[in-house]
Amino acid sequence: MDSLESALLSSVLALMLGTATALIIGLSDVRMKGAYTFLLLIPMMIPPHVTAIAWIQALGPSSALLQSIGLAPDVGSTHPLYSREGIVLLLGIQHAPLVFLVVLAALRSLPREMSDAALVSGARPARLLRTIILPLLAPTLIAGYALAFVSALGNFGIPALLGIPVRYTTLPVLIWQRLASFGPSVLTDMAVIASLVAVIAVFAVIVQLWLSSRRRNALIGLPQPPLDISLGRARPWVEAGLMSIILATLVLPLSALFATALVPTYGVPLTLETATFENFAEILFRQSVTLRAFWNSTLVAGGAAAIIAMLAIFVARYAAARNRHMRRIGGAMTALAEMTYAIPGLVISVAFILAFINPLPLLGISVYNTLAIIFLAYLCAFFSIALKPVNAAFLQLDPALDEAARVAGAKFFRRMMTITVPLVAPAAASGAILVFLTAYNEVTVSALLWSSGNETIGTTIFNYEDGGYTTLASAMAAVTVVATVFLMAALDRLSRHAPPGVVPWRI
Repeated sequence: MDSLESALLSSVLALMLGTATALIIGLSDVRMKGAYTFLLLIPMMIPPHVTAIAWIQALGPSSALLQSIGLAPDVGSTHPLYSREGIVLLLGIQHAPLVFLVVLAALRSLPREMSDAALVSGARPARLLRTIILPLLAPTLIAGYALAFVSALGNFGIPALLGIPVRYTTLPVLIWQRLASFGPSVLTDMAVIASLVAVIAVFAVIVQLWLSSRRRNALIGLPQPPLDISLGRARPWVEAGLMSIILATLVLPLSALFATALVPTYGVPLTLETATFENFAEILFRQSVTLRAFWNSTLVAGGAAAIIAMLAIFVARYAAARNRHMRRIGGAMTALAEMTYAIPGLVISVAFILAFINPLPLLGISVYNTLAIIFLAYLCAFFSIALKPVNAAFLQLDPALDEAARVAGAKFFRRMMTITVPLVAPAAASGAILVFLTAYNEVTVSALLWSSGNETIGTTIFNYEDGGYTTLASAMAAVTVVATVFLMAALDRLSRHAPPGVVPWRI
């Protein structure tokens, strides 16, 4: 019940926050839309457990940031986030960017005929929104809510760090606890719970598809440039509201995270006298486990991103083929990729444990308790992320290029290497970076698959925080945040050579 409760409530918050910001960015004349979109999406790229650690340190009585400005709660007081409401709040903040992306993409594709007609007839923006835009967006809003629900249902980091102290146990946390118990029925218990989570997730996706089909609106005409409704005198206030959201959901928790990373001991206020870089030196140069985690995550996330990008090109090629048989194969593989992305990461982890706990048949090689099993799980869990931008790029290719090469006698692989791959390479590279960003510091998939010597960044940060080494956890989390923002900036530069829509914050 805790899983359903937190997922249902947090998805409502994510839907409201994500839809409101998407409507402002997508329909109004606010300035610096690209910058706002970039900043609003950063919380989505930060791992949930890092988000939880940052918020814990931002609002607790031991907050170095609040202590330095004299606003920290009294020592010994209950942390406000250790509750159902705290979990719902952070899950809503974490998944609001998902809804934001879905709604913003839908706004870009809506035809303008009806909206223009309403504006010419004298309809005010509020009435236009209520009578035309929101009804047309109904299937998209249902899809956004379902995406936030499935993501919240499978979220491990936030419910683990905030729920365990108050015994608010979600199903992913229960799976992790059962594995840690090492009982005789641990595998059976995990399989049963994981199956339950998978059934709920798949059922949510089916319900979303059914509701969307009932609310589908038939539109005539090609998509045109989005609306640019003038806010007039309200524009500074709307922009101030956007900036307030960014300050509250991004700047405040990250400032607290970096402040904790710069103090010698958790609970000490950050001042010029107490500030130190010892925690960063410890995790970057002295702790073998953190150095090993950085290397392991770079290796498996980078390898998975490269292979997924290459496979995505071929799957997207089949999905866009004119041949019906090939198109069905590509469509089936795309559907499987979407389904595995909807299934929570811990459920995928349990499936890989059950599949590879014994040595491989004939070969006699075991991948259990190795980086290989994490790598394989990443291929399964994140394939859909890279496939989306490549599919978008294929839809914009002129099939006449491939037909001309075929008439000239070029075989399939030569056409792929000389025509298709160079044209979709920017989209594939963007998809690879998105996969790397997602996998580099995740904890949900690797939480059950890591072992001594095969730690990842996400599991190491979680273990530091769970073991009471808060300042080291903060320093390592701060490094991953900097790396994430750097990679997002690199993706932004790369997107200048990619088709429109490949990178979501490029307006």
